[in-house]
Amino acid sequence: MARSFHFVPLLLLLLSSASALAASGHGSGNATATATLRPGRELLKQKRIRALLSKLNKPSVKTIESPDGDFIDCVPSHLQPAFDHPKLRGQKPLDPPERPKNYNSTVAGGSRAGALVLQAWHATGEACPEGTVALRRTTEKDLLRASSLGRYGRKPPRRITRHDSTGSGHEHAVGYVNSEKYYGARASVNVWSPRIGEPSEFSLSQIWVLSGSFKNDLNTIEAGWQVSPELYGDSNPRFFTYWTTDAYQETGCYNHNCRGFVQTTNKIAIGAAITPESVYNGRQFDITLMIWKDPKHGHWWLELGPGVVVGYWPSGLFTHLAHHARMVQFGGEIFNARAPGSHTATQMGSGHFPGEGFDRAAYFRNLQVVDWDNSIIRASNLKLLADHPGCYDIQGGFNSYWGTYFYYGGPGRNVKCP
Repeated sequence: MARSFHFVPLLLLLLSSASALAASGHGSGNATATATLRPGRELLKQKRIRALLSKLNKPSVKTIESPDGDFIDCVPSHLQPAFDHPKLRGQKPLDPPERPKNYNSTVAGGSRAGALVLQAWHATGEACPEGTVALRRTTEKDLLRASSLGRYGRKPPRRITRHDSTGSGHEHAVGYVNSEKYYGARASVNVWSPRIGEPSEFSLSQIWVLSGSFKNDLNTIEAGWQVSPELYGDSNPRFFTYWTTDAYQETGCYNHNCRGFVQTTNKIAIGAAITPESVYNGRQFDITLMIWKDPKHGHWWLELGPGVVVGYWPSGLFTHLAHHARMVQFGGEIFNARAPGSHTATQMGSGHFPGEGFDRAAYFRNLQVVDWDNSIIRASNLKLLADHPGCYDIQGGFNSYWGTYFYYGGPGRNVKCP
């Protein structure tokens, strides 16, 4: 934040110079107006940036500098951004509820890299103290990359999640179930670093828990990994969360970029880079995600890897999801910012089509849902959808080792996707 104030003397100098120019009568009227208005606009922007940074970054008891350039702030749990929400003020983070029944059943087909989920900042050997949560610090550079300060940390509005995404810029390859009432989901997904064609584009792989219609009342909870140069400033795969109650219009955001998600762990920082990554024709590394609804209090909880409960979305944030989900999706999504006529080269998953199979294509395995009895069961009757199969495709199956699974993804622009 301190760097923000370095702009002020320069801007004041520009203002003084512009005023002097106007007084001496040099230059045209339009040139003088431009010279005097631009510094004022910049001052206002810097004021808005400082205010937003103050809102997002809370006082920390310790800061850890990650090798990848991130700063991880260890913030007292009760001071995190979620508790600025009117419905959550004065509250403290809850203890995790019991996990769903059958939780301890073996998850087959484990990662070759081992079960422990690591992030880049763990390489320092430092940890956040008990009683704090690990939060990735938002920087001035993050905000300057954003296309809009007003929508920083949000997905574009009027986004169609599953049906008729042609023309919206969002393209998907997903498996989904929508025949029951759902109270959670679990799956393992391997982690890649797909190439991004344009800085404003992204590629992600996640679980969606949804309810409502695919209109303005859509409620979603989302978690997974993503690569987003605009949001994070690099091409590292990062653990992320998202939520909305109005189809991405005005509510919800990524990670802690708005008030809502309550974090309870000091071991994982949402928005921080995941390491290691899968290697094409080599070692595969996957993470296991579980989202489930606490039967007693109704909050939606998130777990990453073997037993790390990350936090929860309070039930009061939602309308439809205050009760249950009507659909669960697993899979990939990219944002194509290019004008019609030439498709983006942004990759999904590993950047290779599902037909290449294990060690080469991205996958989801052991797809499960939580039923009305708070039991984890296999995600049966899975439907597959690729809305641009020449660019990104999906192929599924079932076996005793991986349960319900699918391969998905693709390279984006190619001879079948010009």
